[in-house]
Parts: sequence; structure tokens; C-alpha cells
Amino acid sequence: MKTKLEIKDKAAPTEGIKVAVFKKNIRKTSAHKHNSYFEIIYMTKGSGTHTTDTQEVAIEPPIVFTIRKEQLHFWDIQSEPEGYVLIIKKQFIDNCMDQELKRLISKLTEFSSMQPKDAAVGALFEMLTAEYEKEKLSNRPIVDGLMKALLGKLLQSAPVEPFATNKNDNHFVQFKELLVSQEKPANSVAHYAGLLHTTPQNLNAICRKEVGQSAAAVLSDYIITEAKRMLLYTDHSINEIAYLLNFKDNSHFTKYFKRHTGQTPKTLRKTN
Repeated sequence: MKTKLEIKDKAAPTEGIKVAVFKKNIRKTSAHKHNSYFEIIYMTKGSGTHTTDTQEVAIEPPIVFTIRKEQLHFWDIQSEPEGYVLIIKKQFIDNCMDQELKRLISKLTEFSSMQPKDAAVGALFEMLTAEYEKEKLSNRPIVDGLMKALLGKLLQSAPVEPFATNKNDNHFVQFKELLVSQEKPANSVAHYAGLLHTTPQNLNAICRKEVGQSAAAVLSDYIITEAKRMLLYTDHSINEIAYLLNFKDNSHFTKYFKRHTGQTPKTLRKTN
């Protein structure tokens, strides 16, 4: 019985980043999350699909996929892939003194996929991989410089409308981090406002400014996404999912889920 989502860690604890050639033997993977790192995959060859949470995207090279640490994803690759993988761990971002590099990383997390046409993207990935293999980050200025150039090039090909925030408001980022880091979500804006040492009204205004949604809508989006992940990719019973998401009982969870999705948890599980 699968009762827990798999969590992968592809970089050693001592490494802030890891860059490597995409493994040719990868075809189908089980649904999994990442352990506190942001992953960027650049594919120059291959076919099939990549699914992030419930969003399936066709692999049509050249294409870039990004996976944030709280997201669930898996591959269904039908032909031999080629490309590169860049892993950026939270500790790298926390210790980074280059504010522009941090801004670029934050901005890139807004997009789930993009299709860069500039050949410079492939050349930058190749150079970054070579520097990483040669120096293992001892030559940090070169690595950081190549990363800045690469992320800047990727953002040039990003869609006009991202799926997340356009700005890096500190309270909003902290709010999203709290949602991900807490063992059980609290369905209360006041709870998170208190943790952020602000008022519910101010948190609501920040969320509306950043993503055009109330704080309650951001919170409910997170809870529903987590519910869908567990319904689709684990064998938890609906009662267990209700408990894990901090609902009083199955009835409250089912009513909440139906109000936000138009269907019951049982119906979602049956039809997928």
C-alpha cells in the first residue's frame, strides 16, 4: 500500500547545486516530490509527457520544465531523452550573497514550462556542467556567473503570464513557505498572519497585490492541491486524508472539497 509520497534527494547534503546530463535511461517514474530543492530540466531530445501535480505537458524539445520543492511530478518518456538537469538546493539560495541571482531563481519558480529557442541556452548548460564537473563549485564566481546568464536566457523565453506571483514580496513568500513547511495545514488566515507577525487584513492585501487572490483563496488552493495529490497518488483512505489535512472529519473535508472543485473526493479518485 502506498501511503506516503516518495521524496527524492538528488544532491549530496554538502552540495548547494548539482548540474548533470539528463540520464538517457529515464523513461517512466513514479510520482514523487523533492527534498528542499528546485529542479530545472532542459530537454533537447525526447518525446512523451511530463506531469506536475495534475498538469500533463507534452515533451516537445527544446523545452524546459521546472519543479518546485513542494510539487509532485513524474515522467512518461517514450523515446531516448537528451538534455541537462540543474538542481538548486535551499541552502544554496539561503547562502547566496548575489541578490540578482536570487531574484532570477525566484522569478523562474513562477513558470512550470517554457520553450527556449535561443541556442545559447544549450551552450550555457554545457559550460555550466563542465565547470561543475571540473571544480565542484570551488570556482564559485564562474559558476554563479554562468547560472545568472543561463537563468536570464531562460526567462527571456518564459510565457507572458506566469502561474504564480510576479513580485517577490517577503511576507507573501514567507506565507507560501509556511504552507509547505507545516506538517498539517491550518485552514485559518489568522493563524498564518499571526506566525508572520501581521494582521489577516494586511496578509489579505499582500496576497491580492501579488496574485490577485485573497489570502483565504491562496490557502484553499494549497489545501485542495494537497488533497488532489493524496487522492491521486497515494492509497490513503478519504478519512485519512481528511485527518492529514487537519479537517475535523470526513464530512467536513468532503463538503470543503466539493465546494472548491465541484466534485467529491470519491468522484475524483474514481474518474482518474
